[in-house]
Amino acid sequence: MIILGLTGSIGMGKTTTAGMFAKAGAAVFDADAMVHTLYGPGGAAVDPVGKAFPRVVVDGAVDRARLSAALQADPQAFKRLEAIVHPLVASHRAAALDRARGQGTRVAVLEVPLLFETGFDRAVEAVVVVSAPPSVQMARVMSRPGMDQAKFDLLVSRQLPDADKRARADFVIDTGEGLEVARGQVERVLGFVLDPAWKPHRAI
Repeated sequence: MIILGLTGSIGMGKTTTAGMFAKAGAAVFDADAMVHTLYGPGGAAVDPVGKAFPRVVVDGAVDRARLSAALQADPQAFKRLEAIVHPLVASHRAAALDRARGQGTRVAVLEVPLLFETGFDRAVEAVVVVSAPPSVQMARVMSRPGMDQAKFDLLVSRQLPDADKRARADFVIDTGEGLEVARGQVERVLGFVLDPAWKPHRAI
């Protein structure tokens, strides 16, 4: 099974692109969705996050708005949170990949927002970066509920610049030119990696 890493800065269209891969037959695993499950009632992250960040657990689940506020108040808190969450996500991801292999899946796509920042690019066979022009990115992000410039700046500060991601990518999907163009690019990526002549250069 070929494992692709899918990443991109906030507002670039990762989720939409991941959906295109899924419709084309790939198994897609969303790291953010895994985190949502871990933060939910009975989730494995609830107790340790609650201990590290008092008052962020409400009704047995991590309140993401309260957690976000705690992180904004202390930028160093991201490292404490990642030390809790990343190992749990890794365990869920490994189990999901095992299931996909057992089902005979040919391509798995791991959607990881901080793929380069966490060094996860070394754990996949190729990296797909989703990108769009800055004006498109800004319009998308600022239209989200609860978003403001300060929150946007904080999120961007934790991510590699788009130009750096593109430079380190094996494939780039440009979502700024519309869905049909992006869908065509997704299909070309799948065709490329499924070609028997293709050999990944990333070690996993």
